[in-house]
Amino acid sequence: MDKVAKYRQIIEELLHEYASVKGSLTPGIKSQPIIDRPNNHYQLLRTGWHNNRFVYTILFHFDIIDSTVWIQQNNTDILIADELISRGVEKGDIILGFISEQARQHSKLITA
Repeated sequence: MDKVAKYRQIIEELLHEYASVKGSLTPGIKSQPIIDRPNNHYQLLRTGWHNNRFVYTILFHFDIIDSTVWIQQNNTDILIADELISRGVEKGDIILGFISEQARQHSKLITA
């Protein structure tokens, strides 16, 4: 299996697992994996109604760009880069897209 296919599989499994676990914690809120394989975009969305308020939150957003996994958003307290590494994504293939390029060089995780 090539690297991109492997990373797609890892991300998709991760999103489905978190969707099934987090989906039932708040009544009226559903977790929905958004998977766009042709363009390598992946998100986990939570949406619905809670206490008369509409909830629309992107928990995770990943892109695969040039065989690297870009974490574009992480609205959780989960160390998602560590989770990806434990599932088989190479540490050097993870980019924290939500950190500026200048600040990224100081990150202990990523220097890309």
